[in-house]
Amino acid sequence: MDSKHKTIQETQEKAGQKTRKPPYYGVFLLNDDYTTMDFVVHVLERVFHRSPVEATQIMLLVHNKGKGLAGVYTRDIAETKVDKVHRLAEEHAFPLKCKMEKT
Repeated sequence: MDSKHKTIQETQEKAGQKTRKPPYYGVFLLNDDYTTMDFVVHVLERVFHRSPVEATQIMLLVHNKGKGLAGVYTRDIAETKVDKVHRLAEEHAFPLKCKMEKT
């Protein structure tokens, strides 16, 4: 088989393969007794680019239910968001925690 024919055959085989979507992870903020509601809203606006209304709604879920979904992302982005939340909370002396869960 010549190289041109082999390349066409390989291309057709690759085209027939299905690509899988990457897994997604939900990033959740967790309630604690010390972090202020205003700071949680600030984090949601700054890190997760939520509007003030959305941020307030999520903050109330965190406060009333113990955790609130801030966003859904691919693994690398979710890990980065979790790290940003923890660093921002530490800079402001709050114990706010954030975790990611596979969806």
